[in-house]
Amino acid sequence: MQHQKTLAVRSTLVVAGVITLSTLADAAQAQVFPTRPIRLVVALAPGGPTDVVSRTYAAKMSELLGQQVVVDNRPGAGGSVAGEIVSRAPADGHTLFSAANGTIAISPNLIPNLPYSVSRDLTPIALIGNSPFAVMVHPAVPAKTMQELLALAKAHPGKINFGSAGQGSTSQLSTELLKMMTGVKMTHVPYKGAGPALIGAIAGEIELMISGVSTGLPFLKQGKLRGLAVTSRQRLTVLPELPPVADTVPGYEAASWYAVMAPAATPRAVIDKLNRESVAAIQSPEIKAKLVSQGVEPEPLSPEQLGEKIRTETARWGKVVKAAGVKVQ
Repeated sequence: MQHQKTLAVRSTLVVAGVITLSTLADAAQAQVFPTRPIRLVVALAPGGPTDVVSRTYAAKMSELLGQQVVVDNRPGAGGSVAGEIVSRAPADGHTLFSAANGTIAISPNLIPNLPYSVSRDLTPIALIGNSPFAVMVHPAVPAKTMQELLALAKAHPGKINFGSAGQGSTSQLSTELLKMMTGVKMTHVPYKGAGPALIGAIAGEIELMISGVSTGLPFLKQGKLRGLAVTSRQRLTVLPELPPVADTVPGYEAASWYAVMAPAATPRAVIDKLNRESVAAIQSPEIKAKLVSQGVEPEPLSPEQLGEKIRTETARWGKVVKAAGVKVQ
């Protein structure tokens, strides 16, 4: 019996020693990390909001980490091309994933056979920020407030056409959420991207669009579209005159948000270092000012907080996808 107890104690000590050595190794790796340029794989094409935000972030991270953070745009399949590349990359922190919630939290509800799992194959690092939308209408639409828009939609079921960046896009789902919460009926007109949809709204092809502030702001300032509200909980710095939709539809909230992730097996010490520097980056005065000017509200989160946000948002938008019967061709 005494011999068995001795063996058990030795076994416990060996396991503890292995864990300690592993922890020390991770800490040592984090101290020298990064040892070469970091590849930031961006889920969408150059020029769009995700790319612009990613490049703003990458420039500051290059300065803070002392190594170049190189943006590598890999668009395709709703962002899953980039996600698969990162999920299969060496888990050493030198290959990272930058994507919006459309890729991270919505695509898993729309694409049944993704080549990777966000929850299993990727791990959260940091949230760069949230980019609320603006509810915009063509100037000919006889509505200057959300109350008037909803009254118009109720009086003419299905007659108001709303545009989106495509089937399953955040612009579509944000409007579907509004329809679900208010019971109004409107007709969806999908475009191939937010840019074409906004052009369609300006031309009067559609009456309504809920789209990112960063892309819609110039048209609102020029009077080519009329802003009715923003989809955040509070008014935005760049559009202080527009009230939140939630003032009219309690509980309504929608936004794009931009996150950075890494391969799942990346050492915790490396994740923590990347999170610290990411928080420092988005809180620096010059980067914060740039993000706010792009309609992005910086939000420093821990990896655990970001993980919870991803789970909550995936479940929330999954309900909208199912209720609205949204399918990607």
